[in-house]
Amino acid sequence: MALFARKVNSYDLYSGHAWYVPGVKGMFGFLGWFILGALLGGLVQGIMGLFMSQQAILDYGMIVVYPLQFLPAMVYVAGQSRKNMMFDPGYQLDSRHFGKYGMGVMILVTIVMTFASMFAFDLPNYWNLQLTNKSSILARAYELFEEVMKQMTGGPLWASFLTVAIFAPIFEEWLCRGMVLRGLLTRMKPAWAIVVSALFFAVIHANPWQALNAFLIGLVMGYVYYKTGSLILTMIIHFVNNGSAVILSNIESLKDYEYMIDMMDKGTYSAVVAVSVIILAACLWAFSRIPVENPWGNIDRIPPADETVATEAAVDEKPAAPAE
Repeated sequence: MALFARKVNSYDLYSGHAWYVPGVKGMFGFLGWFILGALLGGLVQGIMGLFMSQQAILDYGMIVVYPLQFLPAMVYVAGQSRKNMMFDPGYQLDSRHFGKYGMGVMILVTIVMTFASMFAFDLPNYWNLQLTNKSSILARAYELFEEVMKQMTGGPLWASFLTVAIFAPIFEEWLCRGMVLRGLLTRMKPAWAIVVSALFFAVIHANPWQALNAFLIGLVMGYVYYKTGSLILTMIIHFVNNGSAVILSNIESLKDYEYMIDMMDKGTYSAVVAVSVIILAACLWAFSRIPVENPWGNIDRIPPADETVATEAAVDEKPAAPAE
């Protein structure tokens, strides 16, 4: 087993962030950067209001505002990583450990697992809604939350899909798995790291109705990341989950149904949930068969940049031709 990965993949979008490995303190720091980003997004949205109609902002504003929430954190991480990279080892944000199955099979397993989890987690999310809405204050807050969500997804389908199904997987997986979980795995037991990162994922959603589902799916994504080191797979989970929600919310006949339990009779729903739980368990078992190479999981450790350059130079150096 090699201590370091030989080379940082040049095609890795986040390779420049690999030498910043935050711990618990850094995780709380990310909350601060996220709040700063939200304020920046609000400022930009206010400026947009001077030149655009309110409806145009509702329809297209999130395309601009959403990525801005992550910009301060990404700038900070890039700077810290550049400071650390010459002397400290890093950890790849996206590694490729798929065991004997290969990437194609594990992508298929990931997609099936995501659909199964959507059904398996529907009942806990439904119970969560019933419980929180017993409070009149939370019930009123939920009505406001629904209005906000309708505004976010009520514009053109392409705009909603771009923000929720494309931007969210890219930026939230960078933050929650690529930065927070990757850092925690190097500092605590894997089970605790996965749970804490899932809680962080729930907290940044900033509402109790999405938080439970975010926590549950966060546990699944955390385990997948620990076993494979693949940010691509967690992005696929995020994409399938969010993309399905956007598409279903734009189907006229389904707009009145908030949960899958509302769409079926009790017997059918029970059978679907039971089968989904079995499929979810089988998919997680497939991931469990991937051997873990390091205490921190299958995340490739990479050497300081100066060591990488020196090693590659030594490999590339050709012996001088003998004198004639």
